[in-house]
Amino acid sequence: MLNTLPISHEELEKKEILKKYRHLLRSAKRVVTKEDKKLIRDAFELSAESHKEMRRKSGEPYIFHPLAVAQIAAEEIGLGTTSIACALMHDLVEDTHVDLDFINKKFGKKVTSIIDGLTKISGVFNDSKESPQAENFRKMLLTISDDVRVILIKICDRLHNMRTLEFMSRGSQLKIASETLYLYAPLAHRLGLYAIKTELEDLSLKYTEPEKYREITNNLNQTKEDRNKFIRTFIKPLKQRLETLNVKFEIKGRPKSVYSIYNKMKTQKVGFEQVYDLFAIRIIIDCHKNDEFKYCWGAYSIVTNLYKPNPERFRNWITTPRANGYESLHITVMGPLGKFVEVQIRSTRMDEIAEKGYAAHWKYKENSKEVSNYDQWLGRIREMLENTDNSAIDFVEEFYSNFLSEEVFIFTPQGKLIKLPVNATTLDFAFEIHTDIGINCIGAKVNNKIVPLSHKLQNGDQVEILTSAKQKPNIDWLNYVVTGKAKNTIKHYFKEEKRLLAEKGKEILEKKFIKEKINFDTYNINLVCNYFKAPTEFELYSLIAQEKLFKEKISINQIIKITEIEQRESLLQLKNQKKDKKGKPEPKKGDTIIIGEEDVEIDYSIAKCCSPLPGDEIIGFITIGEGIKIHRTNCKNAISLMSKYDYRVIKARWADSYVKTQDYETMINIKGIDDVGIVSRITDVISKDLKVNMKNISFHSYDGTFEGELTVLLSDTSHLKILIDKIKEIDKYMVVTRQNVD
Repeated sequence: MLNTLPISHEELEKKEILKKYRHLLRSAKRVVTKEDKKLIRDAFELSAESHKEMRRKSGEPYIFHPLAVAQIAAEEIGLGTTSIACALMHDLVEDTHVDLDFINKKFGKKVTSIIDGLTKISGVFNDSKESPQAENFRKMLLTISDDVRVILIKICDRLHNMRTLEFMSRGSQLKIASETLYLYAPLAHRLGLYAIKTELEDLSLKYTEPEKYREITNNLNQTKEDRNKFIRTFIKPLKQRLETLNVKFEIKGRPKSVYSIYNKMKTQKVGFEQVYDLFAIRIIIDCHKNDEFKYCWGAYSIVTNLYKPNPERFRNWITTPRANGYESLHITVMGPLGKFVEVQIRSTRMDEIAEKGYAAHWKYKENSKEVSNYDQWLGRIREMLENTDNSAIDFVEEFYSNFLSEEVFIFTPQGKLIKLPVNATTLDFAFEIHTDIGINCIGAKVNNKIVPLSHKLQNGDQVEILTSAKQKPNIDWLNYVVTGKAKNTIKHYFKEEKRLLAEKGKEILEKKFIKEKINFDTYNINLVCNYFKAPTEFELYSLIAQEKLFKEKISINQIIKITEIEQRESLLQLKNQKKDKKGKPEPKKGDTIIIGEEDVEIDYSIAKCCSPLPGDEIIGFITIGEGIKIHRTNCKNAISLMSKYDYRVIKARWADSYVKTQDYETMINIKGIDDVGIVSRITDVISKDLKVNMKNISFHSYDGTFEGELTVLLSDTSHLKILIDKIKEIDKYMVVTRQNVD
């Protein structure tokens, strides 16, 4: 009898990875050609190889995550080959050595563009001023102008992260779940991904309100049997009558989502037992698009003849679809035992769009020339993205209020339907009709009554805008509007007005310079800025045009001389600090740079253009508004500064006895012969052997050679020398140099 060796854990994992990959291919119904399969296989192999040393918080191989994201994209949304490949590679640039140049060479521009949109912005953020989450969300949204698939894949990524959130710390769970509830669930809703939106909401609630979540799920489980019995009783007579329509149909009964029940309990301030519509019945009619109205309204008549409807709970999204293309009839009726039931009526086409959103929308649009509500919604987003200059946080808030909130339906005097976000005003409506109408708007008639610009519109209002050619925007208008189009148009108007003002001011100042025969250059203009304490040239010119400067009789020549003297005196003051103290003070623990001749303690910052290290020869440069910047003496910028502004250059040196408590960013270049595993060997030497932290890493391959660029954190030049020598030992053809950034 032969002895069989037990299968190792590693082999089991490889089998499981291949199993998941094959399942993905089977689910990808739109992957049909050999080229499609090759693209997905290449993406899978690159992702598997690049992530092979990585593990998720759960302990499973990291490749499980890209496979799961691709599976959601293929199976639950129905996306095609390019999307599946991008889903498999969505974390490569962010988490591995693979960069966008490599992806571009191997997969082309379209894939690269999508991967770039899915890659988070790297860098350091000041939490008090900037939000990395907002910056990354904005970056992702900006790609909607080119390819909405970026957002769809990001939603797939977020869904899988939410499904595996149990392995994260409590703090991370709260942060991710809150962000999902605020941004990603509403975004999925607006993209028509109702099944995904519902799951994101339920999973978010599971971590933000765990007790409420458990309470509702327990109650749903306890009432499941009674609920199913009631649904069967409700459906039986309905089914018999629907058969008289002589069309194929399907009836589904399902409980409301945990989150929607929680919302009802919260808004209505009632307990679980008092939420009357805990489940919904869906009637799906299989018919041709031309017959949808006939059969949907036929089913509506049958339902309302059998069960008494609640007129206040009727929604007709067939005649007026939602912005994302959602179509359905919603009725709430009184069923047996005095229980309210929501009934949704839609066609097979409508149901697929409701479940799979974007992918289904484009499937049905292929042979249609009509511009749908969905297209209009995407157009509004593109318009906002192209015309905004807000901060990241303001941008996200504006996006939420404009595109993720509920809508109101407003009519023009001619009967045209306009959709606006809740809380939109008559001024928003005016700008939505046309930019010029918004700019010249003086008021409006709502339902034939004159109202102010700030009047908030309600569903069904009919609005007539009143205009005057003499009217111009007022800065207070920004308080009256909520739509991105209105806000950005008003801001642009005042920015353009200020630009014209600045051009006028520049002409005035230039004439003054010419009159006194002084060069109208950046150096002299900056001196004038400093004299008048203007933060920028633009502000200086605007103030001049408004006649707020030069009220005193002073020449440009006098201004320049006064400012130069003040700068020299400031420099002397720095040099003379602590001269009256006996002896030279010892540098404090942690002080690494001594400024000037007298070992004076002065605040400074390291110039990023050359990233000097302790051991480098350095200088200090007195900037305008940013204190002293420390440069290497061989830095191109330092050379330029010393040749033009020698009086603003100050001596600086590294303290002889500085304590190595700080690491400095340094960039190094590596060139050599390309070989399998070369990048891994380099990074092992840096991080494992020398324990050096890497901040950024980028490698490119060129016809058998490679070039790499790394940003590392080092303590001084001797540390740098050890690092360079150690990397060179990997291969005799390796060339390692420190990089100078121009």
